[in-house]
Amino acid sequence: MNIIKVESYDEMSQKAAELIIEKVKNVGRMNLGLATGGTPKGLYQKLVEDHKANGTSYKEVTTFNLDEYVGLSATHPNSYNDYMNRFLFNHINIDKSNTHLPNGLASDLEKECKRYEANIDASGGIDLQVLGIGENGHIGFNEPGTSFDSRTHVVKLEESTRKANSRYFQAMDEVPTHAITMGIATIMKSKEILLLVSGARKAKAMHRLLNGEVSSAFPASILKQHRNVTIVADHQARSGG
Repeated sequence: MNIIKVESYDEMSQKAAELIIEKVKNVGRMNLGLATGGTPKGLYQKLVEDHKANGTSYKEVTTFNLDEYVGLSATHPNSYNDYMNRFLFNHINIDKSNTHLPNGLASDLEKECKRYEANIDASGGIDLQVLGIGENGHIGFNEPGTSFDSRTHVVKLEESTRKANSRYFQAMDEVPTHAITMGIATIMKSKEILLLVSGARKAKAMHRLLNGEVSSAFPASILKQHRNVTIVADHQARSGG
């Protein structure tokens, strides 16, 4: 794993944006895997700023998001579909028909998982996947104990994950209990992975990722076995836990 050390969240966001912009400009047609939550907001802000200032084009980019809540419509203000529109898609020249997220309102969730996985495969797979890491080591919504062989699937969210995400909702009981997520095997098929880690709350997870054993009890540990992972981590995240 290649570790890029930065001092601050803003610097992490800028460095991640530079890496993605370089790929978009040089590769042209590409499949970009995207994440949500607090960590990548700065990255998306930098991409928007660059697009407006320099005209970087996303017309040849197709995106696949890691996950979506079960039970929320695409227009729900806490859905990840809405998140992506608000923070990125509405502000760049990407073709919305080339942006993909799981359907959290699908009548047959198992069928939806298979459809989403097949769509990724049919597109040629993810060229660059952006990831964050949960305090318990989850990647996407793959909670501790998830099989490393898992493909896109429905997952029951741990209370710690729901609590971490409750800041985006009016009350804890509004936080969905399940989500559709790319599986660990799906993520590991990506040609390249960009992991963003920021803040003191992620220091223990960062330390365990770098120094712990590979175990499904800490899903992110599987990234050690990927051939092309870049970690951009700020000073607080590298504080040793």
